[in-house]
Amino acid sequence: MRSIIARMSGCRLGGSAVLFALALTVLNPALAAERIKDLASLQGVRNNQLVGYGLVVGLDGSGDQTTQTPFTSQSIINMLAQLGTTVTSAQGLQLKNVAAVMVTANLPPFARIGQQIDVTVSSMGNAKSLRGGTLVMTPLKGADGQIYAQAQGNLLVGGAGAASGGSKVVVNHLLAGRIAGGATVEREVPTALGQGPFVHYELGATDFGNVQRVVEAINRDTAPGVAQAVDGRVIRVIAPEEASSRVAFLGRIENLEIRPTKTVAKVIINPRTGSVVMNQTVTIDSCAVAHGNLSVIINTEQKVSQPNPLAAGETVTTTQSEIDIKQGGGALIHLKAGVSLAEVVKAINALGAGPQDLLSILQSMKAAGALRADLEII
Repeated sequence: MRSIIARMSGCRLGGSAVLFALALTVLNPALAAERIKDLASLQGVRNNQLVGYGLVVGLDGSGDQTTQTPFTSQSIINMLAQLGTTVTSAQGLQLKNVAAVMVTANLPPFARIGQQIDVTVSSMGNAKSLRGGTLVMTPLKGADGQIYAQAQGNLLVGGAGAASGGSKVVVNHLLAGRIAGGATVEREVPTALGQGPFVHYELGATDFGNVQRVVEAINRDTAPGVAQAVDGRVIRVIAPEEASSRVAFLGRIENLEIRPTKTVAKVIINPRTGSVVMNQTVTIDSCAVAHGNLSVIINTEQKVSQPNPLAAGETVTTTQSEIDIKQGGGALIHLKAGVSLAEVVKAINALGAGPQDLLSILQSMKAAGALRADLEII
């Protein structure tokens, strides 16, 4: 390593310089190696979505109002009929402890009969909360209409709520929960490892540079011509046709390491939640930004108008509102160019803007050419 670096620099380097160069190689994220399995997936090896309609019972009075959700009452009647109990009419049913739900799950590849998978349970009626409920046995179907799993179990809802006297407090979301290992696989999905003598790897994102690096890594580890690039996303690989040999071959291929191309600078914006996420390659150029806060304060008071005791008037309630509009200062702030994510964050924090205002500022910086990144709104 020392002789190579010396020839490149045209002079003889000492041991400390070599160590410094090695440290830069290790610390530089653009040169960090990644496994092929982290960049690409095997074609045909995928999850399958399952969905089912079911009932959650055991709620503490927070279930559906059956007068507004008749399908809940009908489902209860059908379920009781299957269990040998006959209910002739839905009238009079007050099932506040029951809620109609949709149950969803992902069936992983190579899942076998009897394997446990996680399920998500979401209210589809007007229930107030699913906390403390139990999902009754629910068949989960695939896109072909076949039943692939059966779900049942106690819900775990990551929220809490309380209501009294017209006031209500809710922490997190109470209308969706999860059951770990709540479904049992009843039918297997055949998964083929490739087509004939070939398997195909698909990159997570189109990148001709990464495709070429994957091809070179596979051919270097096996033999020239084993891997070929089909396009900017797919690599075709010649693999052994015998099942056990193919599995061992794929296990070796997916653990090969490559040095991917530099990550595209990107800023992800979610306007519904006000969240902003940037990757490590985002940079900004020098620019000036003016930002001012606008706040509207509305104060409403209920007052009682009491007539004279000897008058024939009536006591009435009146509403008086006061509206105050305040606008903060919008001084022009100079943002220095930032070549690292830490400098970009420091510059943006200097604006003192809230999450929602930050969305508009980033869009304006992008339009002005000061933000060196792609904006993606989700």
